[in-house]
Amino acid sequence: MIRVNETGTQDSAQSPEPETFDSLNPVDVQHPWLRYVALGDSFTEGIGDPDPENPGSHRGWADRVAQELANGTKNFAYANLAVRGKLIEHIRDEQLARALELKPDLITLCAGGNDVIRPGSDPDETARILDTMVQMLSTTGATIVLFNGPDVRDTPVMGSIRGKVAIFNENVRTVAKRHDAVVADMWSLRELTAKEMWDEDRLHFSPLGHHTVARMVLDTLNVTHDLSPVDPQPLAERTWREARVDDAIWARHHLFPWVIRRLRRRSSGDGVTAKRPDFGPLFEGSMPPGGTPAEPDDD
Repeated sequence: MIRVNETGTQDSAQSPEPETFDSLNPVDVQHPWLRYVALGDSFTEGIGDPDPENPGSHRGWADRVAQELANGTKNFAYANLAVRGKLIEHIRDEQLARALELKPDLITLCAGGNDVIRPGSDPDETARILDTMVQMLSTTGATIVLFNGPDVRDTPVMGSIRGKVAIFNENVRTVAKRHDAVVADMWSLRELTAKEMWDEDRLHFSPLGHHTVARMVLDTLNVTHDLSPVDPQPLAERTWREARVDDAIWARHHLFPWVIRRLRRRSSGDGVTAKRPDFGPLFEGSMPPGGTPAEPDDD
């Protein structure tokens, strides 16, 4: 497995095939990765960060990370297998084999979040499945990045499951240590406690939230990047009555549909396919940090 050192270069004896780097100027190489695959659910798909150039599509932190890794790196390739609404067993069954087929040298895996937020779920069982997945992915020799959950103490709706998130986070660290993976630490990313970092559905990150997570991931990988910190614009003060009206609107548009899907054993990801199931060309230009409200999404 490729380890990341303080300069963002590889430490292990394993090296990419020589011909892979033939067209690269060694002076310009900022990191050792050429084939990046992202696995996960709505978080990695990019829900909450709509793409203004492609209505109905989303960008997200993984696209932003891929863009930065591609800058100055010729032949860099990126695939994103994530699909909204997926539980960890679905990610294992529907994305793992494809990820192995792509033979990546960098993998990000964020799985288990949808399991943890469900009433009655067991964070230890979720971590057991995660451990099996990481064990299989580690056979590629790729650098593997795992994610813990953010601190949801002050987050509307999810604050009540803070203890379960903390248990799962410790399990993620145990899995990472066992398989020599890297942990992208969202719990310690205090910027995510700001309301402006969250989408209007109160479950997904806003464009600014995705931008902030992308910065953290690149910093975790010790990669030099051009994503600057962005201070969120303060939200307008609301009266108690205005806040309650907003709560009612949120419940009608987001909470009730979510409950109905659970009762019907349906997922917002039913019929949705991965946005980048294969390696393809990267994006033109840079991605703005965002800040405008995301379009409503029923995930």
